[in-house]
Amino acid sequence: MRICFLLKVRPEKVEEYKARHAQIWPEMLEALSLSGWRNYSIFLGPDGLLVGYLEADDFEKCRAAMKTYAVNARWQAEMSTFFEGMPGEADDNMHPLEEVFHLD
Repeated sequence: MRICFLLKVRPEKVEEYKARHAQIWPEMLEALSLSGWRNYSIFLGPDGLLVGYLEADDFEKCRAAMKTYAVNARWQAEMSTFFEGMPGEADDNMHPLEEVFHLD
């Protein structure tokens, strides 16, 4: 299944957010992979609009699996100040958009 979601990065934090993602911790990358996240991409506009895309067999299971990794809790804590209007962790606010077309 393909998943696309939107989040909002604080505009004043866009450059720092990009810099942090240029150096994602190796253990975070491993946890994502082991949890079933595939073909994961993040796109970010200059206004802070974030578009995430990934492929997974079961997105809810993938998110639940990530919560079992200590590295995810550390990453979420560090990244929490980057987002606007979001209660809790970013992972909990990834609400998949409905796919209405796919060129296959």
